[in-house]
Amino acid sequence: MDEIEKRLAGTSEHCFNCYEAWQKDKKDVSAREALVESVHEMRKVASAIEIELAVSERAEAVKKPLPIPPHRDAQRRPRDDDNRGNTNRDVHPSGPKPMRKRRPHKPKAEG
Repeated sequence: MDEIEKRLAGTSEHCFNCYEAWQKDKKDVSAREALVESVHEMRKVASAIEIELAVSERAEAVKKPLPIPPHRDAQRRPRDDDNRGNTNRDVHPSGPKPMRKRRPHKPKAEG
């Protein structure tokens, strides 16, 4: 048995025993504290299992090439645009509209 299997077997048995002791006398503070402690240990074992799963998934994922997401794939295609997301096909036949000039600000009235 590896380390995680041993920890899982030991902590789950201990947690079950603490739970039974707490069930018999729910007012016993020491039984409650022991149960809380054993549940915490179970969480630590569960976290170790999750880490082991993630490591094994990562090892398997390295073997497979990642697909290129569609939004990234589109960036590699040749583009015919004006850097604002507008393709030249969308431009009106008479050409782009000229930019309008802003009016100058009115001076503030003194008073």
